[in-house]
Amino acid sequence: MLLDPSVNATYIEDCEVCCNPIEVTTQFEDAQLIQFDAVPIEQ
Repeated sequence: MLLDPSVNATYIEDCEVCCNPIEVTTQFEDAQLIQFDAVPIEQ
């Protein structure tokens, strides 16, 4: 999964392997990742 350091947000992205949705939360500070969380969304 590629992360964009210009985006501090929670968003939904499909898994590259199984195509199920994942809720991704990122937080960057000075272009460095300081928080990352990925939670599968039940369908």
